[in-house]
Amino acid sequence: QVQLVESGGDLVQPGGSLRLSCAASGGILSIYTMAWYRQAPGKERDLVASITTGGVTNYAGSVKGRFTISRDNAENTVYLQMSSLKPEDTAVYYCYADILSQFTRRTRYWGQGTQVTVSS
Repeated sequence: QVQLVESGGDLVQPGGSLRLSCAASGGILSIYTMAWYRQAPGKERDLVASITTGGVTNYAGSVKGRFTISRDNAENTVYLQMSSLKPEDTAVYYCYADILSQFTRRTRYWGQGTQVTVSS
């Protein structure tokens, strides 16, 4: 069974940095687009950044220049390096991946979420 396991969420002061990781496992044959979304209390889940298999990236305007998404295809892992963090970046961050596995046809998967809190 395919799983996405996130790590790296924490409490950080404004202006600080944090790195999130998300590792996919479970009979994986191919991973297509990987991405990070976030959801603040009372708000919808929004795209933060995405990256294709070939490394083409896309960012939400609010994080452009501060966040960097990357992936290690050999390790089936996607990262989100966050810098110059602001209180408005506070949210639960979710990993997303479009995966073809040994057990199912191409399917979209979500991680369980990791909390990022930016506060002094």
